[in-house]
Amino acid sequence: MPRTATSPLKLRKTVVLVGMMGAGKTAVGTALARLLGVPFLDSDEEIVRAAQMSVAEIFARDGEPFFRARESEVIERLLSGPPAVVSTGGGAFLAAANRDMIARMGVSVWLKADLELLWNRVRHKTTRPLLRTADPKATLSELLSQRTPFYEQAQLAVEAEPGLSIEEMAAKVVEALGAAGVLEE
Repeated sequence: MPRTATSPLKLRKTVVLVGMMGAGKTAVGTALARLLGVPFLDSDEEIVRAAQMSVAEIFARDGEPFFRARESEVIERLLSGPPAVVSTGGGAFLAAANRDMIARMGVSVWLKADLELLWNRVRHKTTRPLLRTADPKATLSELLSQRTPFYEQAQLAVEAEPGLSIEEMAAKVVEALGAAGVLEE
């Protein structure tokens, strides 16, 4: 049933979007937050703002373990606030501690997309350091294979389709949240 301004849905707990680069976590998350009337927060952006340097610069200067520790702290802080939609970096959900914390304090939603859709979305982007390889599509395929078993542990999964607009995908997530009892009228 379509929602209007006169029939708002209330989010019971923070929604944490997980999935691969190119899955739509930021775009769909922004649209989802707008639909639900809650803030949209990006865990990577929160880290970048606090450190006053890019994720790549943090990795180079302090290493991945340091970054992952800050990422967990930021996710916990965002989950401790009022209900919101949170987008995480593609690697955040790989850590068991993050998966447990999200399941306890929020709800994880895997934006599931196949390799071809992901590749079509990221192949022209220069902002993906993990894809700066001799064969970026093979690298993306390998990352997808490695990460899928972790993403499958999300509480909800919403399948992306090539023809869906950002708004239609956000509406699919709202449907899944409603069916899971995460929304109240």
